[in-house]
Amino acid sequence: MDLVGLVPEFGNIIYTVVAFIIALSIIVAIHEYGHYIVGRWSGIHAEVFSIGFGPVLASRVDKRGTVWQIAALPFGGFVKFSGDADAASGKDGEAMSEMDAAALRRTMHGAPIWARAATVAAGPIFNFILSILIFGAVIMAQGEPTSPMQVARLADLPTSAPEPALQVGDEIVAIEGVVIDDITGLYDAVPDLPQEAVLGYDILRDGQAMQVNGPYPLPPLVAQLQPGSAAMDAGLEVDDVITAIDGAPVVAFRELQDLVGASEGQPLLLDVWRAGQSLEFALAPRKVDLPTGEGTFETRWLIGMTGGLAFEPATEVPGFGAALSAGVRQTKFIIESSLSGLYHMITGAISSCNLRGPIGIAETSGAAASQGAQSFIWFIAVLSTAVGLLNLFPIPVLDGGHLVFHAYEAVTGKPPSDNALRVLMGIGLALLLTLMAFALTNDLFCP
Repeated sequence: MDLVGLVPEFGNIIYTVVAFIIALSIIVAIHEYGHYIVGRWSGIHAEVFSIGFGPVLASRVDKRGTVWQIAALPFGGFVKFSGDADAASGKDGEAMSEMDAAALRRTMHGAPIWARAATVAAGPIFNFILSILIFGAVIMAQGEPTSPMQVARLADLPTSAPEPALQVGDEIVAIEGVVIDDITGLYDAVPDLPQEAVLGYDILRDGQAMQVNGPYPLPPLVAQLQPGSAAMDAGLEVDDVITAIDGAPVVAFRELQDLVGASEGQPLLLDVWRAGQSLEFALAPRKVDLPTGEGTFETRWLIGMTGGLAFEPATEVPGFGAALSAGVRQTKFIIESSLSGLYHMITGAISSCNLRGPIGIAETSGAAASQGAQSFIWFIAVLSTAVGLLNLFPIPVLDGGHLVFHAYEAVTGKPPSDNALRVLMGIGLALLLTLMAFALTNDLFCP
């Protein structure tokens, strides 16, 4: 066995596992803190706040008597409230039978229904809040392109425009006679532009109108790689420029899309420009089900890269309100796409391989971390939304199941019996384990 050859692979596995644990621990901590703080505000006492399960590695007791601990198995967490028999919030009937009215009020099971429901709902809600704040912060950090659009940086492309050429600081007025007002106008104009490496630009330079030569605005330039995609697995990197596919030159990103889509999954040979070097990569596009934004999905052949602009526009920091609003929209889009995807998988409209388990999520977290802090932080926000949504499903043992029990109590005036709860919790656990097993099978056998 070549032990030396296994070192890089082993290192990648460790990197993936560490990235996954970090992402999951942050999300779990926020989720459980939501339960804890709203419970505290509602008058329910938390006995234990734990990140992880199993043997305790470190712990401390705060002034309220809550034990804060980190346990050895970092794949989840829990808050054990007064009156709970275990981490799953089962009722400790024997302990509660010996409590007076004041002590019962401080338990999860003896508190008013509004307090219990608010405490349960807070976990998923805090996950959504985390996602919104992260999305908004990333959007603020990236900034919004200014209007009118100004060139902040030129990409390194294999074809240089002849003089007079586009320069940093130029304000773009039009390309090949098509007026460009802002970044949206640029993308709208791309389909009307000739697919040539060099185009004519109308610009303002130091307040003077000029005509210069510049690159095709949306070349086959790698701006971002999708974790676990064919492009990432093949070794493509951000800022690579694809110059040809199977020997056919490509100038525009949409040419690349057309050739990849027409491949029907057959292997392609890519000629790539990387910082002055010419490289070759072989990869096979993969079939992907994508949300259309209209509640439906379309199946396309993709290599898993996002195209970038030939020049980076100057940006300005958006207002906090605008960034927060964008964060809400992004979180809402993920929730709607997830629910739509689940529905379409159940009906057979799209492949059930779209449902991934812990191995797939861990691989994605490692791939996201490998692209930099911003990519990894964005992934944490996406995963936080998914965790919050999953916990709201009306399955006993999940937060959504507990909310259903509280709704039943609110309508009937009494909670489900202890025997009924035990049966329902057993059914819920079986359903959850079945779902996890199915997702794990997808991780192991889906392409």
